[in-house]
Parts: sequence; C-alpha cells; structure tokens
Amino acid sequence: MIVDAVAYAQAVEDAVKASAAYYTGGTSPMDDDTYDRLVRAITDWEAEHPDEVLPGSPSGKVAGGAVDGDVPHTVAMLSLDNVFSAEEFTAWTASLARRVGHDVERFSVEPKLDGLAIAARYTAGRLERLITRGDGTAGEDVSHAIGTVEGLPEVLAEPVTVEVRGEVLMTTAQFEHANEVRTAHGGQPFANPRGASAGTLRAKERAYTVLMTFFGYGLLPLPDTDAEQAGRLHELSHSELMDRAAELGVNTTAGTAVPSTTAATAEQVLARVQEIAALRAALPFGIDGIVVKADLAADQQAAGSGSRAPRWAIAYKLPAVEKITRLLEVEWNVGRTGIIAPRAVLEPVVIDGATITYATLHNPADITRRDLRLGDHVMVHRAGDVIPRIEAPVAHLRTGDEQPIVFPEVCPRCGSGIDTGEQRWRCENGRNCHLVASLSYAAGRDQLDIEGLGHTRVVQLVEAKLVADLADLFTLTRDQLLGLERMGGTSTDNLLAALTTAKGRPLSRVLCALGVRGTGRSMSRRIARHFATMDHVRAADAASMQQVDGIGTEKAPSIVAELAELAPLIDKLIAAGVNMTEPGATPPSAATAEGSEGASGSSQGSEGSAGSGGQEGSAGTEGAAPAGGPLAGMTVVVTGAMTGVLEKLSRNQMNELIERAGGRSSSSVSKKTTLVVAGEGAGSKRAKAETLGIRLATPDEFAELVTDHLEQPAQ
Repeated sequence: MIVDAVAYAQAVEDAVKASAAYYTGGTSPMDDDTYDRLVRAITDWEAEHPDEVLPGSPSGKVAGGAVDGDVPHTVAMLSLDNVFSAEEFTAWTASLARRVGHDVERFSVEPKLDGLAIAARYTAGRLERLITRGDGTAGEDVSHAIGTVEGLPEVLAEPVTVEVRGEVLMTTAQFEHANEVRTAHGGQPFANPRGASAGTLRAKERAYTVLMTFFGYGLLPLPDTDAEQAGRLHELSHSELMDRAAELGVNTTAGTAVPSTTAATAEQVLARVQEIAALRAALPFGIDGIVVKADLAADQQAAGSGSRAPRWAIAYKLPAVEKITRLLEVEWNVGRTGIIAPRAVLEPVVIDGATITYATLHNPADITRRDLRLGDHVMVHRAGDVIPRIEAPVAHLRTGDEQPIVFPEVCPRCGSGIDTGEQRWRCENGRNCHLVASLSYAAGRDQLDIEGLGHTRVVQLVEAKLVADLADLFTLTRDQLLGLERMGGTSTDNLLAALTTAKGRPLSRVLCALGVRGTGRSMSRRIARHFATMDHVRAADAASMQQVDGIGTEKAPSIVAELAELAPLIDKLIAAGVNMTEPGATPPSAATAEGSEGASGSSQGSEGSAGSGGQEGSAGTEGAAPAGGPLAGMTVVVTGAMTGVLEKLSRNQMNELIERAGGRSSSSVSKKTTLVVAGEGAGSKRAKAETLGIRLATPDEFAELVTDHLEQPAQ
C-alpha cells in the first residue's frame, strides 16, 4: 500500500527500473509477483489521486514499455490488464457486456504463457523479421534469432503475407540445457525460464546457440497482404484465427496438454480456469495465468482498446510459483542408503499459499554449477506439490558479502570418509551409517511388512547391538528379544512370527527392502519378474539389466554395481532362509524372446503381483502386467482419495490390484493412459485426463470392474 506522493514516486521509479532490466537483459531485482503487486499498488494510488499521476507510470504503458524500439508496429502491440479472482473476473465480464451492448456469448480461453511477446512477419510465406513488443508502437528487431525458435517455421505451409504474434519461451528442458551451456561457457545461470528467453532472444553475438519455443496467439494482415485475404482475417473469430495459424504450420497451444477452448458463459470460463490451473505443475513450460478473450471479431471491435490494453481481453493471473528470497544456510543430511544430500535453508517466503523455508539442492556438483553462495538472493520455484527447488542465484543482486558454500570433508552423521566418485556423494559406511532408517524402511508395509518392528523397536535393536544389518533380524532369538525393555513374551513371539512370515515374501519385496539406489517398489517388482530369481538378478550385467522395462543406459550400471556391493548382505539373507524367488515368474533363459515380456508379468494373482508405488524411475513408467483380466491391455492411473471397498487399500495395494486384473499401473497421465480412477480431491490428473479425452471412473465403478480380483490378498 502506498501512503503518500513520495512513496508513490519511489514505487514508479522501482517499477520502471525493474521492467527495463527485465526487458533489456532478462534480469530484474523483482520476481513477477512482487512486480505485479507493486504495479497494482501504483494503480490503486493513482485511482485516488488522478491529478498526481506521473508521466512515466507503468500503469499507462504496455509491458516492456521501458524498452526503446525502432521498428514500428503496423497495429499497436498491446499488453493485457489483469484480474486475480473470480469476483474481479465477473466484474470485468459485466464491464465488457456494457461496452458491446449485450452479454458476450463466446469467450476463448487459453493459457497465458510466461515468456516474451514477439511479432513474426512473413512475406509470401517466408519469415522475414522478428520484432519485440517494445513500447507497443515500435519494437526491437531480433531477426538474428530466426532459426533458433521452435514452432515458428521459416517457411509457412502457404505463401501468404501475414504477421503472427505470440510468445517466445523456454520449456523446462530447454531452460536446463541453456543453463548447462551458459555455465560451461563461464556465464552465470539464468534465474528462471522467462528471463532466459528474454536474454537469449536479444543476444546477437554468443559463442553458443540455445533453442526456444514459440506459441502463437494472434494472426493479422500486413499492409502488403492481399486485400481479400486481409478481409477474411478481419472477420475470423480468435479461435478461427488460431486454427488458421495452425494450418500454416505455426505452433499454438492447441497442440499442448492445455489446448485453447471456447466457453459460452463466465461460469464456464471460471471452470476452465480451474482446470488449467490444476494442470500447471505438470506442464513442460511455464504459465502464469489464463487469457480470456471475447472470441468473436464483432465483439472485439465493439469493445475497442485503450492505450495500454484491449478492452476485450483479460489475463486471469494465477498465484506465483517463483519468488526471490535469500539462501541462509545449507544443511547436509544423510539418507538411509548413505547418500549425503544438501538442503537449502531459506529466508521464509510464501509461494502459492505455502511458506517455503527449505528447498532441494540436488548434489554438490549442482551447487558448483549454479555458483550458489550463502547470502545469495535466489529464485525459488514451487508448483503444486512439487518439492521447492532453487533455480539459480540472482547474480546481479550480489553485494559482495556472499560466502562460498563449504562442502563436508567427512560424513556429517558418522564422521566416516565420503565417496565422491559420483555426483551424489555417499558415506563410505553406506547403509550402516543410517542403520535405523535403513532397517525401518526394510520393515515397512510396502517392503517386508514386518508387523511389530516399528522405528522405536529398531532403535532398541541397534543400540543393543543385536543387529548390524538387515540379515541379522532373521537370526534374532527369543532370549535376545526378551532382554529388551518393554518386550514381553507375547510381543516377542509375535515379532518372531512376523519375521518368519517376512522370510517368505517374494523376491520383489526383498529387492525393495534392500533399497538399491534408483529403484523402488515397482522397479523392484519389474526386476524380480524379469529375472525370477536372485541368482539371475546377480548374474545380470548392465546390458541384461537394461532389458527390464524402465531401466535405461544410465541406471543399469549403477544397479548392477550396487547389487555387487550388496553381495555379502544378500549371502547372509540367503543363509538366514529368506526367499529369493518370484512366484510365477520365468527366468529370461527359460523364455522365448517374444514371451519374456509376458513372463515378467505372469504372476497374476500371486504373491508377487505388487503394483507400482509411483515413487521411482521417471514419472509415468508403467509396470509390467499379466495378459488376462478385465484390465488387459489397459494403462491405469489412480488419483485422489478412494472410497467404498477401495478406501482401506494403500496406493501400492491399489496398483497391485490393477496388475492382478491384467492392467498396467502408471503414476502419471499421458496419451498412453487408458483409464483414470478419480477419487475425492482428484486435481491435475483428472483435469489432464479430461483434456486428453481419457476414460474416467469413480472408485465404485472401478471396484465393480475388478470385483473378481478384490479378494486376492497381496503379500
């Protein structure tokens, strides 16, 4: 809130400087949310003091208005006004209805892409010029970037003379690649994809080239456009213009997971806004809102435009997923497998309604590559339930007081040496460094499911030096257990019985309990079903391991190496009588090349038909499935809270059920998905399924579909 004219003048100066810094070099002292709030405060103050508005105020300029341009636009290239709530949007639709003289009967609804607006001019179908928005009346020539922007063809499908307007951005993959290349050439990493696209688009002389992506949102004639064609373009609705752009070969959002759509009422628009917002975290590119336009050309013409923005379009802004805060400290935590993981301690910042205090830093190599320092201002990203991460330092805000991050020389947990041979550092004691966590994980419900062996009991066993590894659990005696505090005869007998039961778990559960890095519940199941016995698993080389669904060239060697490292523990488990076979599975050597895939999933209805927990591997990797059953040939995703007979099933048990019924379990929705079981609170996955036209089922409908398999217990 601005309290007086002095504060107002300072706010205008700050906003203009931030805009100029961003639009000229892709850097800014403010994140997008901070800038938006500052401009809103300026606008609110000006509404109450109309006679004191400064001529340089950002409220009267288009986005990027601080940038000089020398290429005139044939039609003003305006920005958009914003709304931030359903109430503000409804008020805007009422204002629009008054301007056009009737309720608007059709709106277009499309994602607001978080990039840089440009105009691409085509002459006889050939791309001749790229121009930034600039001050709205003239922009900067960035034609040197032609050939580096995917989705913007150098030659259209037809030899027409038109101007395509749209957004240049970097996808997540392009952004990561750009930072790898930039830092390899000695540059500071970009703080976020939006700044990266702005800075890259203007760079004329660089020793490297990185790609960007274009999405069109406008199509208009140029002075040299054929008169008949120009007349047709003026008559087309916005949605029809986007169809025409796509026909010419221009990339539009229609080809993404959030295609543009039309809506007849404000209520339908708001429903679509929620659907797009739910998809946001899973998108391969950034969006910061939803653009709503009066779709019909006649309504647009009746509404007209102001000096800054059209009156027939609005941006419904979503909560920010990126903000700038300070890196205060780095903690070094040791996981159950001995991995030493850095974690950023941040000056608390609210992002999308959550107060963020910690963020992932991946590994020491990542810290070095990003040139992070204690005290740095950093750009923090959080979307949906995604773990917050630091994108990069905001290097131009450095004061010189920042300090290097000190890496540990010994394990911060046990003081042993550190294996720095891989990007992810590891304590030389491995699992024994964090034995309690390792054993608690192995005893968990989705691993060996040892009832009565909770965290407190594991601590007792370790402190009493009764167990030094997983195998020692299976050699415990009654007298040893009775010697523990609060361990009576009944508790002892129950735990010994549970340990005996655990010995008979299928190989997939044993593999999961071992906690091999890069695997988890479903990957362990796939390995077990592919090889059938531990002997075959241990005999596999990297090439053989790659034959398992979901294991690639990078993961296979590390899995093979770690299994070799675990050889003494596996031998002890075998000696203790722990099962090392997967019921119903056939070893690769005993199956034909064509039948080996089926063999890996042939344990339908057996103990080993455990489903994917969706926690390892790349998102969306489907587990192997048996050939028969009501879900045969189907890829199924479960999302939201289950009800009815499915309510008590864990997510792993749900996935086991899917596979017993012949389906494949998956953790993410894609074009390969056949069915989505949407329970209460289903969000982005349900919305994506609806967008892709994938069949949806309620928990009750799904239970009826697989009713014959519900009573088969999963071990």
